[in-house]
Amino acid sequence: MRRVLAPNPSPYTFTGTQTYVVGDPQGPDCAVIDPGPNEAAHIDAIIAAVAGRRIVAIMCTHTHRDHSPAAAPLAAATGAPIVGCAPLVLAVDGPRSDEAFDPTYAPDRVLADGEGMRGTGWTLTAVATPGHTSNHLCYALEESGALFTGDHVMGWSTSVVIPPDGDMGDYMASLDKLMAREDVRYHSAHGAAIEKPRQLVRGMIGHRRQRENQILRLLGEAARPVSGFIPEMYKGLDARLIGAAEMSVTAHLLDLEKRGAAARASTSEGEVWRVV
Repeated sequence: MRRVLAPNPSPYTFTGTQTYVVGDPQGPDCAVIDPGPNEAAHIDAIIAAVAGRRIVAIMCTHTHRDHSPAAAPLAAATGAPIVGCAPLVLAVDGPRSDEAFDPTYAPDRVLADGEGMRGTGWTLTAVATPGHTSNHLCYALEESGALFTGDHVMGWSTSVVIPPDGDMGDYMASLDKLMAREDVRYHSAHGAAIEKPRQLVRGMIGHRRQRENQILRLLGEAARPVSGFIPEMYKGLDARLIGAAEMSVTAHLLDLEKRGAAARASTSEGEVWRVV
C-alpha cells in the first residue's frame, strides 16, 4: 500500500486528503481509494505511486469535493473504471460549512454493501456506513484486516455530520456496525493510521452520547436556537469551526426530534428548540 497526500490542508481536512494505492508494489495491478481533489500535481503523484501497474478500480468512499473530483481525470489518464459509492448531489445546498458535493462524479459501477473488487493478492469489500453522507462506504482489505474508513472514522478528529444529507441516527448505527466487526487497523482519509480501532469507535460513540445528553440538559433549562448551544458545548472553539459545530448540533436535534425527545417552534426571533 502507498499513501499519497493531497495538497489541500484546511480546518476540515487536517493535513490534506489521503489517497491510498492498494496492492503489491511488485504486482501487476492495484486499486486507488479516494483520489482526492482535481489537482494536476496530486494526480501526477498518484500515477507515480501506481508505478505502471494496471488500476483495477478508482474507488471513492463518498463524494465530498476533497475526495472524488480527481476520479474523472485519473480515469481519463489511465483507462481505469470508477467503482464505489453512489453519486450524490443535493438539489439545494444552501450555505455549507463542510466540503460541498462533487457534481462531476460518475461511477461506472456502484457497489452495494458486501460487494467488492479483486486484484492480484488483494480483495476490497464495500462496507456501507451512511451518516457523514448518505452514500458513504468504507472498504475492507480482506487479506490484512485493514479498513479504509474515509471520513466515517478519522485519525485526527470526529467526523462532522451535516444535514440535510448527513444523518446522526445513521451515523450512530454505522459506528455500531463497525464495533461489531473485527478489523485490526483503520486507514482514514485524514490523519494517522488507527491501530486500536474498536477502542476509538467506542470512544466516538460515547462522545456522541455525551453531546446528546448535553443538548437535552440545555433544552431542559430553556428553549433556545441552535446558536445558543455552542458557547456551552464548545468552549474555546476555533471561530472557523463554529458553522460545523452548529450543523453537528442540528444533526443531533433532528435525530432527537425523530425519536420524539425534542421539538422546534417558530418565534418572533426565529426558530428555537425545546425539550418534549
